[in-house]
Amino acid sequence: MRKLFLTAVLAWGIAQVGWSQVTFPRNGVYDERSGLYAFTNATIIVDSKTTLDGATLLIRNGRIEAVGKTVSIPAGTVVTDLKGKRIYPSLVDIDSDYGMPALQRNAPGGGRGAPQYDSNKKGAFNWNQAIQPETEASAVFKANVPQALELRKLGFGAVVTHPHDGIARGSSALVTLADDRENLVMIRERVSGHYSFSKGTSTQTYPNSPMGAVALLRQTYYDADWYKKAGKTAEANISLAAFNQLQSLPSVFEVPDKLGVLRADKIGEEFGVQYIIKSAGDEYQRLDEVKATGASLIVPVNFPQAFDVEDAWDADNVTLAEMKHWEMAPANPAMLAKSGIPFALTTANLRNKTDFWANLRKAIDYGLTEQQALAALTTTPAQLLKIDNEVGSLKTDLLANFIITSDNLFSPDNVILENWIRGKQYVYSDKNTPDLRGTYALTIGDRSNLKLTITGKPGKPEYQVLVDTVKVTPKISVANDLLSIQLQLDKKQPGVATPGTTRLTGYREGTSLKGEGELPDGKTVKWTAVLSQPFSMTATAKGDSAKKTAPEYGKLLFPFVGMGNLEKPKAQTLLIRNATVWTNEKDGILPTTDVLVQNGKIAQIGKNLTAPAGAQTIDGTGKHLTNGIIDEHSHIALYSINEGGQSSSAEVRMSDVVNSEDINIYRQLAGGVTTSQLLHGSANSIGGQSAIVKLKWGESPQEMMLKGADGFIKFALGENVKQSNWGDAVRIRFPQTRMGVEQVYFDHFTRAREYDNAWKAYNALSTKEKARAVPPRRDVELDALAEILNKKRFITCHSYVQSEINMLMKVADSLGFKVNTFTHILEGYKVADKMAKHGVGGSTFADWWAYKMEVKDAIPYNAALMARAGVTVSINSDDAEMARRLNQEAAKAVEYGGISEEDAWKMVTLNPAKLLHLDNKLGSIRAGKDADLVLWNNNPLAIYARPEKTIIDGTVYFDAQDEDRKHDELQKERARLIQKMLTAKAGGAQTQRPTFRRQRMFHCEDVEGAMAEGEERQAEK
Repeated sequence: MRKLFLTAVLAWGIAQVGWSQVTFPRNGVYDERSGLYAFTNATIIVDSKTTLDGATLLIRNGRIEAVGKTVSIPAGTVVTDLKGKRIYPSLVDIDSDYGMPALQRNAPGGGRGAPQYDSNKKGAFNWNQAIQPETEASAVFKANVPQALELRKLGFGAVVTHPHDGIARGSSALVTLADDRENLVMIRERVSGHYSFSKGTSTQTYPNSPMGAVALLRQTYYDADWYKKAGKTAEANISLAAFNQLQSLPSVFEVPDKLGVLRADKIGEEFGVQYIIKSAGDEYQRLDEVKATGASLIVPVNFPQAFDVEDAWDADNVTLAEMKHWEMAPANPAMLAKSGIPFALTTANLRNKTDFWANLRKAIDYGLTEQQALAALTTTPAQLLKIDNEVGSLKTDLLANFIITSDNLFSPDNVILENWIRGKQYVYSDKNTPDLRGTYALTIGDRSNLKLTITGKPGKPEYQVLVDTVKVTPKISVANDLLSIQLQLDKKQPGVATPGTTRLTGYREGTSLKGEGELPDGKTVKWTAVLSQPFSMTATAKGDSAKKTAPEYGKLLFPFVGMGNLEKPKAQTLLIRNATVWTNEKDGILPTTDVLVQNGKIAQIGKNLTAPAGAQTIDGTGKHLTNGIIDEHSHIALYSINEGGQSSSAEVRMSDVVNSEDINIYRQLAGGVTTSQLLHGSANSIGGQSAIVKLKWGESPQEMMLKGADGFIKFALGENVKQSNWGDAVRIRFPQTRMGVEQVYFDHFTRAREYDNAWKAYNALSTKEKARAVPPRRDVELDALAEILNKKRFITCHSYVQSEINMLMKVADSLGFKVNTFTHILEGYKVADKMAKHGVGGSTFADWWAYKMEVKDAIPYNAALMARAGVTVSINSDDAEMARRLNQEAAKAVEYGGISEEDAWKMVTLNPAKLLHLDNKLGSIRAGKDADLVLWNNNPLAIYARPEKTIIDGTVYFDAQDEDRKHDELQKERARLIQKMLTAKAGGAQTQRPTFRRQRMFHCEDVEGAMAEGEERQAEK
């Protein structure tokens, strides 16, 4: 028994030590209490699925000891009766920067200013400033009283906070919003690892593009794996060690838009990481693709303001996409919930935190249920980051974080009375203040023609007295059951500065108010206010289950821009009859011929073909049918095209930055283009890896990618790579001469061969030998160059001057690889014989010249002269506008050089297919090839030619007959939304001024990224 008693005493002592702050000496009397509180007769919302009526919540020492209807209340407990009140778990925000130091943004390196190639961060850290996994929020956290107060008033009790800076951002910390020392508010020091595509405050030149950010993060994953296995013996790297430690935590990835969700998930798939993705609030536009990632989301409620479109010219600067997003963004949470995508809500990105509840209630109006909203603010965020044993619900042993409300939390009339954080009380409205709302018959002395109306919220009542037909606003203060009233009953009298003030004092008795007062003339009177009509709440405010008709809004578009489709086009069985068919095969041009398309392929070519059941028949009489145009050199549909931070950017991939929302996809379909090679620019000697896409308007970037295509990469020669026109401040990066360009190739391919040999030697080891050996460090840049040496990736090289063209062919011959294509190649006619001998193709312009010194020797006969020398020649665009008329560019080869019409047509169809190694499936009309077809109203080389239908894989993606309807619908939708915005402004809604942003049309030399992160991207109006 004595032993049991001592054990109990010891346990009690440990509990007291845990509660008292023995590590912090106190100047004064120690008053240690158990913090024992009970809240009885309340409606307790334990979590989004569990509600207890007439229940008790018992807390001790800052944690929940019991919750339920039969809780025993120990002696000495402070008991509060909360009959008529509700208790909810305090809200949890898992994407916060609360308590983090302000980010110091300095002028970035790179661009047209002086570049910064090395990190400015001193110490054994990563080579790149944007990679800072060693950052620990717990080490830099400092409680911020004003920020905490702002969040507490909204109902939040705890946040997961981290510095929002860099691509690898380090670890977050779970902290409460109590006004206490940092060691008391911090609950968990390391909660989650954080990542993004933004380099943040880094002033280092690399990366200067979204694709560079992807490559840098991928390389960091591989470097960290190497460091864990073997690298620690080669170097000390605090960043890589910290990066490895992050992998045991939930990983959160912040993205700038809906396509960023898909981009981040692609990285996660490569490294076996399922990211929790902090989205941008526009993911409803790609719900199917977002759901397929399997990712849970952290979703902001920063809905855009309406645009001020009163001025018609201003309205013209607002795109349809922007208008529709304004209307549909509040429906995003409801649409995610309906799709079954798990998500938490966050206050992040709000212009003002005070907009939170208004925006959340708007989301509920748009279909989000209150249960879903509560889960997204409590249990879901806690579960996502595995902190649900601390916060997120009102269960035993969790932190005593809860809010006391006057009503349903989501009611507009609700008042958050108190917010308790770790057992500490924060009062925002007196919960004992009586709810006096209603309509009263007011009598003051002998005046009985008065009516007192009390509306508003319980904690913020609004008063009005009706004197006959005159409305008077009194001043009323309430303290428990006592009232003090001041009002002016009479009109202003002549010669009197102000009407007299009647002063009343009284109290509440049942449902009536009564007391005594003094009139302006000093006469004492009695007064009463008898309740005649109780206050009636709105349907939405009155109950949790109250329903309200959701606002109507327009339909989704695929893609979410003007000229988008209401549904994604579907493949069909098509029979095109009686057309003039340009086969690009030995059959040549076939008059009055039928072509049957089935299952996305060309099934038959002939005359009088029989249409299968269900086939759509298209009359091609008097029209010309060709395969789709293939643009070998394009820069459309990309968020950026140059990673210019280093001389070689072989590690970057254009597939990482495909923008499926680019209106130029649609415009080029209207010009007959069906396939494009999206190339890196020419900012460096070795550029990035190409993306070959089919222009499937409305599909995701992944669905646009041409499956099974060989890999290509962009190289460059000449002025751009040696930065001739970048200014003196930039002349730091090697190479600065054309001779240096040659050396770049020798250096990089020598390293790539050594790297490749090291991997081949390692892969040749037996299983036992591999277990003892150290694998080489994976290098994504050298991977791409090794693929060239192994004939798995092929070079398209930006070129102008014959001397450099000869140089690269000699470098290739000496190092054992081939150049696949010289693009631009405006002096190709001078070295066409050498090109033919090397086996390299030429992708050129028809008649561009004189736009810089390198092209002063360009001639319009270039394509014809190269073709006659045996070079495979294609004509490309390198320009979003020119790609819409590549058929006419091909026709110039007939004018300049006498090329036959068929051979000229092949320069934009079959020949680029050959250069891209796709002529087995594209480039001609032959049974078994992809059904990428264009039906023209005229000879395709004529200036009058216009595509009537553009078909990809048997799916009609452009139909001229549909153009007028789409334009009409676009204008009607714009007009509807403009009227809705005008109505919103007239109703008092805040608006934003339209800003004109011209869409960027990229060319080879453009170095800047496409957009600042988070900026609305320009789309077709």
